[in-house]
Order: sequence, then structure tokens, then C-alpha cells
Amino acid sequence: MSPQQRKSEEAGSRENERRRTILRAAIDVFARKGYHGCRIADVAREAGVAYGLVYHYFKNKDELLETVAETGWSGFVSRMRTVAESEDASLEDKVRGIADVAFEAYRVDPRAVKVLILEVARSPAGGHVVSRQQAFLGAIRMAAEMFARAQSTGELRSDLDPMLCASLLFGAIEMGLTAFVSGLMEDRSPEALDRAKVQIAESFLRGVLPGAAPSAEASWKQEKQSSGTRPKAGKRS
Repeated sequence: MSPQQRKSEEAGSRENERRRTILRAAIDVFARKGYHGCRIADVAREAGVAYGLVYHYFKNKDELLETVAETGWSGFVSRMRTVAESEDASLEDKVRGIADVAFEAYRVDPRAVKVLILEVARSPAGGHVVSRQQAFLGAIRMAAEMFARAQSTGELRSDLDPMLCASLLFGAIEMGLTAFVSGLMEDRSPEALDRAKVQIAESFLRGVLPGAAPSAEASWKQEKQSSGTRPKAGKRS
């Protein structure tokens, strides 16, 4: 390698490191102050860099939030895909594995997950993130394909819709994590996280596995029959 190439690589490495430092600072400030309470000056101070350097890498606060979302989602989707497309694992193992991926992400980096849920997924500020809906729907579609494959092999009840199964699973995981990031769950120890992911997976699985519960169609027919035979109220005088 020539001196010129070495110098160029070192410069590129420094650039990447500065960018990562600023991005990490943005995550911490977003988690602490929220999107609307965060200022570029706050990010610069947290990162220990000059105010103008933040604008060298990110044109505004919206781009910072979008980069945080893209980075967080890409890692989650990649790990989830590995679980969902495993040929040797059962559907039960895959559902538990997806819950594990989500809660492990929170255990490793709770502030990043807090930003993804409260500032990207749930806050109106997340509307600034162009890729938010596409990334979230892409993850649900991937899970729906997993459920469809399981249905074809008899691991999933035949009367259930795979897309709804995927949506319900992600909804349960998201709400479970919301309980932690919003402070509803005071105990955020590793043991509490383990109990939570197991509870979510088990609660979901008991409703979708064959023989675990009455079929959706049977329940609907029973409800319809019950409502049809309900005595009518007498006329008021």
C-alpha cells in the first residue's frame, strides 16, 4: 500500500469514527430529551465536537433521526431474518427467537430502542422518517411469510391469516417493549426482560398453535349463534 493510499484510508477511518460518535450522541440526546427537545447544539455538546461539524455529516435534525431509525431497523431486521428463515427451527422456536432478538436489542442498547419506539414508531416526530413505514411493514411481511410456510406444514392453525399473525406478534413485542422504555415496568433487570419475552411468546403461541384454542371460525360462529338467540328486550310502555 502506498503512503497516499494509507493516508486516504486513515482519513476515511477518522471520518467514519466521527460520524459514529455524533450518531451515538444523537441517540443519547433523543432518548433523554425527545425529538422536539433536542437541538443540534445538544448533540454537538454530547459528542464533544464543534457545532458546525454535526452539519458536516447530517444536514439537520430530521436526517439524524432518520439515520438512527435506519441503523436500528436494519440490524433488527437482519437478525430477525436469520431466525425466521432457519430451516431447522420449529415455529415455536422462531417466535421465541424473534422475541429474544427484540428484547436482546433493548438489553444491549436501551436508549436506542427507546428512540425507535417513542420517537420513531409512536411520536408524530417519526413522520419525518421517510423509511419508517416501509421498514416496519417489511419486517411484518417477512414474519407473515414465516407464518405462511408454517401453515403449509401444519405448524400454524389453518384458519388463521399469516399476515394478521405477523402483525399481532409485532404488536405484542412493541407494546411489551413500550412498557419498559416508558417506565411502566420498574424492574428492568435482565431477569425481568427474560420473563417478559417468555410471557409475550407464550401468550401469542397459545393462540396460534393447532389444538391450543378454538378456531377463529368456530369462535365467530358461536358468537354469532349466541347473539342470534339472545332474547329481545320488551317494548317500553
